[in-house]
Amino acid sequence: MPLPLHLLSLAVFAMGTSEFMLAGLLPALASDLGVPVGTAGVLTSAFAVGMVAGAPLVAALARDRPRRPSLLVFLLAFAAAHVVGAVTTSFPVMVVVRVVAALANAGFLAVALTAAASMVPPARKGRALAVLLGGTTLATVAGVPGGAVLGTLLGWRATFLAVAVLCVPAALGVLLGVPAGRARADAVAHPSLRAELAQLARGRLVLVMLLTALVNAATFGAFTFLAPVVTGTAGLGTWGISVALVLFGAGSFAGVTAAGRLTDRRPGLVVAVAGPLLLAGWPALALLAGEPAALLPLLFVQGALSFALGSTLITRVLHEAAHAPTMAGSYATASLNVGAAAGPVAAAATLPTPLGDRGPFWTAAVLVAVSLFAASAFREVVAPGAAPAPAGESVHV
Repeated sequence: MPLPLHLLSLAVFAMGTSEFMLAGLLPALASDLGVPVGTAGVLTSAFAVGMVAGAPLVAALARDRPRRPSLLVFLLAFAAAHVVGAVTTSFPVMVVVRVVAALANAGFLAVALTAAASMVPPARKGRALAVLLGGTTLATVAGVPGGAVLGTLLGWRATFLAVAVLCVPAALGVLLGVPAGRARADAVAHPSLRAELAQLARGRLVLVMLLTALVNAATFGAFTFLAPVVTGTAGLGTWGISVALVLFGAGSFAGVTAAGRLTDRRPGLVVAVAGPLLLAGWPALALLAGEPAALLPLLFVQGALSFALGSTLITRVLHEAAHAPTMAGSYATASLNVGAAAGPVAAAATLPTPLGDRGPFWTAAVLVAVSLFAASAFREVVAPGAAPAPAGESVHV
């Protein structure tokens, strides 16, 4: 894989740490800002909403600009937002901070996804995306648990500052590793913005985006409220949160790595195997949440299955959006974060019910069940094959 691809992954690591870190900081942050934990969970949804809205908008604005300066602007704006978040005492301001950070993250990821896909031959697109998304899974392995430890020792604000600091070497990596001029795909004529947006009328593309959103909603709905399960239902201490996050993150990395080798050739196999196992795992977690000996291994397994299935579906979004070369990354980002916005809201609604802290796991099971039903009804959207080229339109990916 090209070196610039690994440097983009470093930046994705910093951003992934921020996106997931609230799972380990939510109780302390909620207490400090004077809101219930369920209300503080809105910060995850606010971040996701900013990603959904920002991905297509920012990608459209940046589509005719060289990638390196665009990536740098997004990354520096992301760092600045975290500095503000580290010093604010207002929950409404924190919501705005998360939206602004999400807009910057959305722009970066939309451009990075498209750039990653263009750095390798089409047959290796899945591997390239696995490397890029490896930054996110490494964030769950190292960045998020590290942030939880830092938050325990120095307070949650220190974690926000640490994310801002992480952006500095990431920015240097982009500056030194991404070509200054336009990429090969940018140097030739590409479809008009209207033609790229018209791809959203294709039923296959919309369906695979929906599947991606549902699976990610399940993942974020369960992951966002993991800390109360670990400390309350399972009876583990605050340090148990870091252990749980490390296990979930290690599973995520394993899942993305394994799926990256199969996605290009056998995406249907990944969905057929990982999907039912993921569906079975969420109820198992809900029923066994009070048993640490079962909870912790299951978190590893669910992390692996969630990200194996999710990364495969992201690749299928990019495949179905092949005729939108500058906007495809934004479609993938938007579909991911529709799920990330909806999942925590749906999961939070179960917390005041008799399901309590286990409710988010049951919510995740329902969301995965719906996605598998849709996937089984339309199996062709996860089968390999070339997307039909629009008449009279050339494609450069």
